[in-house]
Formats: sequence, structure tokens, C-alpha cells
Amino acid sequence: MYRNCIKRILDICISAVAMIILSPVYLLVAVLVRTKLGSPVIFHQERPGRNEKIFTLCKFRTMTDERDEQGNLLPDNIRLTKFGKFLRATSLDELPELWNILRGDMSIIGPRPLLVSYLPYYSDKEKLRHSVRPGLTGLAQVSGRNFIDWDARLEKDIEYVENLTFGMDMKVLVLTVKTVLGLGNHVAEDTNAVEGNFAEIRKKRLEETGNLEKNV
Repeated sequence: MYRNCIKRILDICISAVAMIILSPVYLLVAVLVRTKLGSPVIFHQERPGRNEKIFTLCKFRTMTDERDEQGNLLPDNIRLTKFGKFLRATSLDELPELWNILRGDMSIIGPRPLLVSYLPYYSDKEKLRHSVRPGLTGLAQVSGRNFIDWDARLEKDIEYVENLTFGMDMKVLVLTVKTVLGLGNHVAEDTNAVEGNFAEIRKKRLEETGNLEKNV
């Protein structure tokens, strides 16, 4: 009942109310992003959602469009400004995802939506993470030390899906609040920066073993 009905009702109510209450913050951040980072203010990227249905994720942009002499974008670490780092550290860049939640693309709590290019590299069990809507925050983001590797992170996503209850969502929500307030440890959102690109890691594993490792 909770998983199939009540959770969605709560998502709609919470996201709608939050967008209204936070509208002044939206306006302020939008003006600052436009002034400091340029246009467009909102960053759009395709991500897989429930049942691997592709949707367009919305975030406030955190990087500039600086390019080299050949017109190629400079590395992310150069384009990510001090202001962009602040937006990511405070999760203010995630605010537009409330629109994704209201639309039904995402949920307040759930496995974070990762890149479309990662889809071929999940094990059968890891694909369970797409049996629910992806979340604004999730169990993996509030578990363990500051950084956990990809395998451990995906295990947490599976643990969440297999134990999805109102109690589980409240646990993740409380831990998320503690994390935002600096009272808890959390996983870096950009796991690529710590553990490397997931697709590249799994592709290398596939080449070494001849088959993707299956979780049981």
C-alpha cells in the first residue's frame, strides 16, 4: 500500500509545498547562477527512471562553458567554480529536481538516478534499483563513511528497494537532514571523482572475467 500508493501521494504533496515555500530561494539562486555562471540557468540531462524509462533531470548549473582554443569544453575541475562547489555542497543545485518529483519522474527518497550510459553494466540484481522511482536522496547517500565504492553504493540501493517501507523512508530522511546540517557522514554525489567512471570500471571487469559479475 505504501510503496504503490501512499508514497506517490506524499511525493506530490511534499514537492508542491516545498516548491511554493522555496520559491524565493529558487529566484535568488537562479539570479546568482545567471550572473556567475551564465546561461542556461538550468542544466538538463537524460537519466533512467523507474523501469529504465528515460527522463530529463533538472538541476541548477554548477559549471561554466569555458572552452579551449579548439572549442572543446575544459575539464570539469576547471569549469567547476567556487560558487558551483557551494551549490553542490549545500545541495541547492538539486532544488529543480522537485519539479521532476511533482511530474512523477522521481521520488523524494530512492536510489539516485545515474547516467544512461551505465545501463548495460548493472548486474541482474543491481537492476532492481530501477524497479522504483529514483530519488532526490537515497540510502547510499547517507550511509557509511564519506565515500563508498560503486559496488557498495549499489548494494545500498538494492537494500533500500528490498526494504522499502514508510519506516525506511523516514530513516533516510532523518539521515539526510543530519547530513545537510553537517551532523552525519555522506557519500560524494560525484562518485566518478572518487572511484572512477562506473561504466569504465565494469567494462574492464567484463574484459577480465568474460562476463559481468552477478550479485546473488
